[in-house]
Amino acid sequence: MTGPVEAVLFDLDDTLCTYERSADDILELAFERVGVDPFFDGAEYVGRLGEFSDAGDDIRDTRRAAFGTFAAEAGHGRGVGEEVADIYTDERDQSNVRFLDGAERALDALADAYRIGMVTNGDPWMQSQKLAGLGIEGRFEVVVHGGHDAPYKPDPEPFHLALDELGVAAERTVHIGNSHAADVTGAHAAGLRSVWLADGPPPFDHDPEPHYIVESLDEVAEEPWA
Repeated sequence: MTGPVEAVLFDLDDTLCTYERSADDILELAFERVGVDPFFDGAEYVGRLGEFSDAGDDIRDTRRAAFGTFAAEAGHGRGVGEEVADIYTDERDQSNVRFLDGAERALDALADAYRIGMVTNGDPWMQSQKLAGLGIEGRFEVVVHGGHDAPYKPDPEPFHLALDELGVAAERTVHIGNSHAADVTGAHAAGLRSVWLADGPPPFDHDPEPHYIVESLDEVAEEPWA
């Protein structure tokens, strides 16, 4: 793709920020309180959450559906999983997040030169608290929540919604995210340029191939597409 970039879209989770407490830390506490041995971990929780996206727009309902299913698969009653989910919700402070290295610098630098938006997988109740915790809730001209305003990324629709709101063409927009499956694939499906915050060391062998690969958002502040 050629031509000047006019807009930059960001992913949120594990791109701009991360939780101060890991999912595994909270799950360990929840299993202990319920009095059962762990029957899934944070990786399975995150990896399978999309299976339960029809359970409701609220992450709390989706989590109860997921944990209830995990419990049943492990030979427990669904109620055991739902109890774990409720404890998880009570313990998970959505505003207790921190910027990833280079994220604040990148956001500050790009906001001076481009239209700025966000396309994130997650419901508004959860994501708005993270933005507030970071102090950046007013920094984006548009925030589209995959799984709520539109299907989850990598579906192109959430990207199209953001572009419609900004009034910028897809070929004049880059999307920055850490998930190749959701962010890079979704951006390409919507006709955007992709900047992949790589989740491991090179060599990289992914299809589709990102337009740009960075290992830190400090590199994004230098505008690799310029």
